[in-house]
Amino acid sequence: MELRNLTVVTEFILQGLSNHRELEVPLFSIYLLFYTITLSGNILLITITMDPALHNPMYFFLRVLSSLEICYTSVTVPKMLVNFLSEDKSISYMGCLVQMYFLLFLGASECFLLAAMAYDRYVAICNPLRYRLIMNRMVCLSLAVLSWFSGNVVSLVQTVWVFTLPFCGSNKINYFFCDIPPLIKLSCIDTSQYEMQLFSASILVIFTPFTLILVSYIFIISTILKIASVEGRHKAFSTCSSHLIVVTLYYGCSSLIYVRPNSINLPDSNKVLSLIYTTVTPTLNPFIYSLRNKEVKEALRRILGDMMKRKIFSHRK
Repeated sequence: MELRNLTVVTEFILQGLSNHRELEVPLFSIYLLFYTITLSGNILLITITMDPALHNPMYFFLRVLSSLEICYTSVTVPKMLVNFLSEDKSISYMGCLVQMYFLLFLGASECFLLAAMAYDRYVAICNPLRYRLIMNRMVCLSLAVLSWFSGNVVSLVQTVWVFTLPFCGSNKINYFFCDIPPLIKLSCIDTSQYEMQLFSASILVIFTPFTLILVSYIFIISTILKIASVEGRHKAFSTCSSHLIVVTLYYGCSSLIYVRPNSINLPDSNKVLSLIYTTVTPTLNPFIYSLRNKEVKEALRRILGDMMKRKIFSHRK
């Protein structure tokens, strides 16, 4: 196919969530609220888990997860909010590349981090006497850095791969951010081989850490069932339940987007799923981890108590 007579794309148009102008202001208000809750909730969770009583590996990983969630939503949501109120919904070629890189980097890093968190729970429940020895500070830091490094490699390879494709003709992305599936549809060459490579890479990136999580929880559940007391079983499982909920939400949505066959790959359903794992899940994470965790709730009470004491003391002065 000859490409020389076609217009080379220098910018893209993000068509967003809806073509109905009357819905844009209500949608702006809803997602601004989600974004505000995400930022404040995750920042609060990071602050709470800095409490000296919570200086253990589980809360270290939770701080890293909250930091990833803040960055992850900040890659897509601010641009989406601007586009709700603007006539100009364009994003430059380089802007699209940068957005995709950071989206994939943070998303893949979270996949691997959730696997590291599952390993932490496995050691805590299946080998509690050696937990502090095995999950020392260097090991925790190494697992976090490894998750970031793996995410960076995945993102770099996929972003370079997508943006070596020639884009010409239509520049309208039927999505609210720059992602691989809607972008490769704009290429003016046959992308069937690229789509198969994307499918294979998605299986590798999503199901490798998911398999590690699954194996960890098989051992965890087996160990919990051997605990004699009901209270002991409940306490052990309660430390894992929040992680399981987040894993289900995150891996469920991402696998449905990137691992579905093209024959059932519907743009509108992909938008809904993308909204869940880019907007809703980061909003829910602080509530999932705080409302189901007694230690976090106690640390929050101590922080609020200290704030009240300082306020009362300042008034007396």
